[in-house]
Amino acid sequence: MKTIFKFVLAVLVATAFAAAQANPDAAQLSMYPVQGNVYMLAGAGGNITVQVGKEGVLLVDSGLAPMAAKVMAELRKLTNAPVFYIINTHVHPDHVGGNEAFAKSGASGDVSSNGRVEGDQPLRIIAHENVLNRMTKPTGKETQPAQFGLPEDEYFTPFKDLRFNGEAIILYHEPKAHTDGDTIVQFRGSDVVSTGDIFTPGGYPFIDLERGGSIQGEIDALDHILDLTVPGHTQEGGTYVIPGHGRICDEADVVEYRDMVVIVRDRIQTMIKEGKTLDQIKAAKPTLDYDTEYVTPASFVKSDQFIESIYRSITGK
Repeated sequence: MKTIFKFVLAVLVATAFAAAQANPDAAQLSMYPVQGNVYMLAGAGGNITVQVGKEGVLLVDSGLAPMAAKVMAELRKLTNAPVFYIINTHVHPDHVGGNEAFAKSGASGDVSSNGRVEGDQPLRIIAHENVLNRMTKPTGKETQPAQFGLPEDEYFTPFKDLRFNGEAIILYHEPKAHTDGDTIVQFRGSDVVSTGDIFTPGGYPFIDLERGGSIQGEIDALDHILDLTVPGHTQEGGTYVIPGHGRICDEADVVEYRDMVVIVRDRIQTMIKEGKTLDQIKAAKPTLDYDTEYVTPASFVKSDQFIESIYRSITGK
């Protein structure tokens, strides 16, 4: 039964993500209870993790910019409490795009006629400093106007922690993984881990080399996720994992994904040592036995792209 449930949920989430990209106005969002105080909101671009309680709402990521109003509407179906925190897992627009709308509305969800936030407590947006650095690039000597939606509570240490709604929440920086600013978020009381795009069970990982990603960092981050997860009876359930895209998972799903990444990396590394070129490696199809599971017509990362990112990460070319 669980396999059937995973398949159905994967189809629903993938369909919702495709709809959000193609036609935001027609996209349908879905809220799924995960465990404890934590929910997953799918369909707004990247998955949004939602933690709710007496103190308010905390979000991990904010989805695509055009989907912000729909995200706010879905949150209101769950709770009338204000959004006090957004944690950004990385810099890509399908995960930070809604920041600006939430920042303009403030924690209270209201904006005055002059655009200034009304309310007792401002929204706090948290991310690793590399996310802020990549969102703010100098454009000359002129002073730029104030920009809404930037992380103003950035961290540069290996981890950062906070307590909200009576729950310990720990942010871990994963260096040079999907990007150089990746954050994994652990909800210790609810026993849920939110991974951003380090883990995407329905498709090959996007190793964003231009933004500091690397194949070894990706593997190290997946291993760290496994360090944070504890399976339930017969390896099912236990700690639940919310990926950047795709269905709700558990430790066994992350193990399968990590093993796939390591095996493909090792195959490509062996061919590089044999002196094969990138074109020869692509022709050898080192991902062939995984393509049926991780490649669809709507996949963001096709097999050749995954192969090339690993090759470039290993060789530096």
